[in-house]
Formats: sequence, C-alpha cells, structure tokens
Amino acid sequence: MKLPINTDLTGKVAVVTGAGGVLCSMFSRALAAAGAKVALLDINGEAVEKVAASIRAEGNEAKGYRCDVLDKVSLEAVHEAVLQDFGPCDILLNGAGGNNARANTELEHFNPGDLDRDVKTFFDLEQSGVEWVFRLNFIGTLLPTQVFGKDMVTKEGCNIINVSSMNAFTPLTKIPAYSGAKAAISNFTQWLAVHFAPAGIRVNALAPGFFVTNQNRDLLFNPDGSPSARAGKILAATPMGRFGEAEELIGTLLFLVNNDAAGFITGVVIPIDGGFSAYSGV
Repeated sequence: MKLPINTDLTGKVAVVTGAGGVLCSMFSRALAAAGAKVALLDINGEAVEKVAASIRAEGNEAKGYRCDVLDKVSLEAVHEAVLQDFGPCDILLNGAGGNNARANTELEHFNPGDLDRDVKTFFDLEQSGVEWVFRLNFIGTLLPTQVFGKDMVTKEGCNIINVSSMNAFTPLTKIPAYSGAKAAISNFTQWLAVHFAPAGIRVNALAPGFFVTNQNRDLLFNPDGSPSARAGKILAATPMGRFGEAEELIGTLLFLVNNDAAGFITGVVIPIDGGFSAYSGV
C-alpha cells in the first residue's frame, strides 16, 4: 500500500474495531503499512481474519479477533489476548457502527395522507431498531474506549480516533437514528478530548462524506449499476461531483495519529466529504 504521507508508527500497537468492513479494513492496512502492529476486531471473525491475513501477506503485523463491541466481557477477553500478542494499545480506532432498516422512514417527507397509506412513516419507527442503532454506534464506541483506553493513561503519545459522519453535521432524510447516533459520536469525541487531555491522550474523529461501502451500495446504485435517485441528490450536493475513494481517508487518519504533525490537535471532527458540508445547495 502506498501511503500519502510519511507517518512512522513503528513500535505502536493499533486496535481497530469494525475492521472487517470496507473502510476500517483499509484503515487497518494503512496503520500496518506505517509500521504499527494492528489488532483487527469485528463481530465477523472470518471476515476480519481474511483482512489480517492480507496484511500479513504484505509483510506487516496484524491479527484478527472476533469481538462484540457491545459486550464488555468480550472486549475484555480480546484485550487480554491483544496484550499477550502485541502489548498495550497506543492507537484505538473506533470504527464499528452502522444503521438498521427498522430505524428508517420510507419517505423523505411526511404528508398528512401518509397515515392512510401503506408506507412506513416516522410514527412507525421501531423502538428496538432505533435502540440498536444508538447502541452499536455510541455504546460500541464507549465500551472499547473504556477497555483499551486504560492502556493509554500511563503512556505518552496515544491517540483515539472515532468515526463520525456527514450526518452529524446535517442529518440526512430517512435515517434519524443513524444521524443522531453519529452526532453523539462527534459530541463524545469532544468530551473525551477534554477529559483525557491531562493524560496526554489526543481524541479526534473522521467524518466521511459519501463513500461506497457494503452497507450503502444498494441505496446508491440500482440493480443495473446506474446511480439511484438518492445517489443523484448526494452527488448534486457534493461540489466535487463524485463519491470518495476509501484511500482518500488515509491521509487524514495518518496525519491525526502523527504526534509530530498533529501534537496540538485534539477534539476536532474533520469532514472528508468533497465539499458536501460547505455547500448550501445554491
């Protein structure tokens, strides 16, 4: 993997949650290519081990661990394994997250006649679905930070990177729970940055704009491969007029974990969005 900036993480241990997904597997590869020993955590053990194997095939150090970020016992067991395999954590990337259809509305806007139609409105959102989304995104960031953050309080130069979203800046239609959960991640990033500043731990977040992943592919493209109507709206609101490439997130990540380059930066949420957050639509 060709890295866009020179960040030397030799001797560092990085823990990445959600590492079986498109973006977090790429984050894991980048951290390993920069010299870190990377522990890849995901509830899908088979997927995460495949990613770890591909990293090892590139000559870097990595190991996959099946882990449920909503289960503290599971996290603590994996933490002990990581300590044995690599040592205490220096970099924690909280990448586990996602949405659930039970927490989505069917239409972008509510019209009074919708109550008499066979459509899923705001009033039909399932409590269990909304709770699932908030738990996965927020609790799934809080618990790993509790477990692996303890390694950092007695060390120097440690970093926590959370993954927020454009939804945290401006909520998208149809997905109120996911938008709210990501707004919570941005707020939590700032809270953690203040809380851990005396311990020397920097806490920042990436806020990706629109990147094609396994979770959103069916929303962005029709079965014939053409962009969906929703994708058309997204691209029209993105000044650069395209979706991001996963590799375009690497530079910001490596900058934030570079203590020489970003040593006085903490509590920021950086949009990586092709201008989406800057565009008013006019």
